[in-house]
Amino acid sequence: MRTEGAAVEHLKEAWKPGNMLYPVPAVMVSCGRAGEKPNIITVAWAGTVCSDPVMVSISVRKQRYSYGIIKDTREFAVNLVTKDLVYAADYCGVKSGKDTDKFNDMHLTPSESVCIQAPGIAESPVNLECRVRQIIELGSHDMFLAEVAGVTVDKERIDVKGRFHLNDAGLVAYSHGEYFLLGEKLGKFGYSVQKRGRRK
Repeated sequence: MRTEGAAVEHLKEAWKPGNMLYPVPAVMVSCGRAGEKPNIITVAWAGTVCSDPVMVSISVRKQRYSYGIIKDTREFAVNLVTKDLVYAADYCGVKSGKDTDKFNDMHLTPSESVCIQAPGIAESPVNLECRVRQIIELGSHDMFLAEVAGVTVDKERIDVKGRFHLNDAGLVAYSHGEYFLLGEKLGKFGYSVQKRGRRK
């Protein structure tokens, strides 16, 4: 029986090294060569790496069809995934663009980018237009470090004051082989040190 103030024992089991940094964003990365059908690859290993200049990274296996496209064109678009897009995101993660047209299969619309040739996905609320600056060979995956050249967002999610309501879009996260809808807000950046609402 636990008593007030007593330490809680946390039993642990040691596992071999593995990628257990969860949850992570599930994003759809669109790319394409001139004169060819555009493609989409779903990536769970993506992240922000720098704020000035604005940079992101994605990690992709060499064997993936999109790898060669991105390496050749040095461009891609990161498209955020919502609840309405999660089925398409899963499909684009398990099917190869060598064998099918994922835009057509999932009834997605290629949107013209402003700063790059690769298309975005019109149904996504946010499209990050990226130019590859460096490719780092790591092992099973290569990391594409890219500068964000431009961003497009859904106008319908911008209110009259110009505020973008991204967190109302039904964003999705990926954790240990499963997709989850982001839910309850627990706080905001810096709330733990604010004078008002500080936790006791």
